[in-house]
Amino acid sequence: MAKRRVKKRTHAGARAGAPNGAANTKNMDRSPKSMVIRIGAGEVGPSVSQLVKDVRQVMEPGTAARLKERRSNKLRDYTTMAGPLGVTHLLLFSRSTSGNTNLRLAITPRGPTLHFRVEKYSLCKDIAKSQKHPKTGGYEYQTAPLLVMNNFNTPAPTSTDSAFTGPAPAVPKHLENLCTTVFQSLFPPISPQTMPLTSIRRVLLLNREPSSDASGAYVLNLRHYAITTRTSTKDLPRAIRRLNAASRIGHATTSTSDARKRKGGLPNLGKLDDVADYLLDPSAGGYTSASESEVETDAEVEVLASSARKVLGKRDRVRAASRTENGEGGGGGGRPGRSHVEKRAVKLVELGPRMRLRLTKVEEGVCGGKVMWHEYIQKGREEVKEMDRVWDARRKEKEERRRVQKENVEKKRKERKQDGGVDGEDEEDEDYDMDDDEWDSEGLEDAEDAGGDQDGDEDMDDEDDEG
Repeated sequence: MAKRRVKKRTHAGARAGAPNGAANTKNMDRSPKSMVIRIGAGEVGPSVSQLVKDVRQVMEPGTAARLKERRSNKLRDYTTMAGPLGVTHLLLFSRSTSGNTNLRLAITPRGPTLHFRVEKYSLCKDIAKSQKHPKTGGYEYQTAPLLVMNNFNTPAPTSTDSAFTGPAPAVPKHLENLCTTVFQSLFPPISPQTMPLTSIRRVLLLNREPSSDASGAYVLNLRHYAITTRTSTKDLPRAIRRLNAASRIGHATTSTSDARKRKGGLPNLGKLDDVADYLLDPSAGGYTSASESEVETDAEVEVLASSARKVLGKRDRVRAASRTENGEGGGGGGRPGRSHVEKRAVKLVELGPRMRLRLTKVEEGVCGGKVMWHEYIQKGREEVKEMDRVWDARRKEKEERRRVQKENVEKKRKERKQDGGVDGEDEEDEDYDMDDDEWDSEGLEDAEDAGGDQDGDEDMDDEDDEG
């Protein structure tokens, strides 16, 4: 009888004993990875489905860009695969029965989870239609965007200990810091001293609106831009700028006649005696143009020009050091006194999508934990104590269930060894038993019922049963 095949590449035995598995785990990329998911794939509508695709572009390259959801998929399916795939964040889009679009931002595997209501949104195609020269796809999505957060540290009125009734309190200060940390962890951190500027091609702007009412609502505006840079020529007259642009067009085309036919080609100087007549002609936008008298430098930055440098040998390095000591300059093989700083004009082109997010709930765990803050529901001291007691009891029951499962797995392993079986044959059953804890999405409702309050807002608890 042929020997039964033992799985060694993807199971616990290979991870424990194989050196290749240990090396792969050690060399694993620690950068944040995300999944943008639509819960209820066929029920959210085409607009929300397109919004999910646009948000996936924003999160690239550290996201599952070609993820295919099914209507039968549950939240448990994604949380189970988050660990093996190294996914750190889940962005869950759903639509409630009343038609509101909601976003849940969860950190795996322990939480917390931020619940947002998408009050307004615009798709990428809508923003492209509103622009005269929309930005087309290029190399922008090969690197993560630069995250810019505005007004996140603005002090807001906080609730007192006695304010458990009345209007909804503002978000507590420690939860504001938690929201800031969650958004900062979406993308890998940058090092301004070592990161090249050419790798930053996009900007993701999160602007917190100041609360206009007494409730202190936590509202965020999301914008997504592409960064375009070019050599600054604002201090030059318009005629010279036209000549520079025409020269670039001439180099890009095959012949001079093609460049002249194209818009913005070389002007016809055959009727002029001197090129100065063209530069000083007011109709051509020369030096006499009043629009060129003021130089705008608000959108200009000075950067080090990227130039190739020759690798010097030992003798060349000694000569360069001696020239530097003598004040001749030219260190590193470059020309003496040559500057490597140039001015660049920076422009932002919006890519989309736009979203207006309103924070409604913060809870522990991944879409199924104790509520830390709710915008529409406030509980008294006794209700909070009762809710804590219920959650402690649930936690103890879960730990006891895990302990029993672990004992059952060890018992099965010993029985297989006594029967002469292979230790690695039940690895698949072991993984299932260890992770087969009950995913009870109604635990939050039970805890709130025990606390003496019902969640009357159906929009905030939409699709919780899909967990």
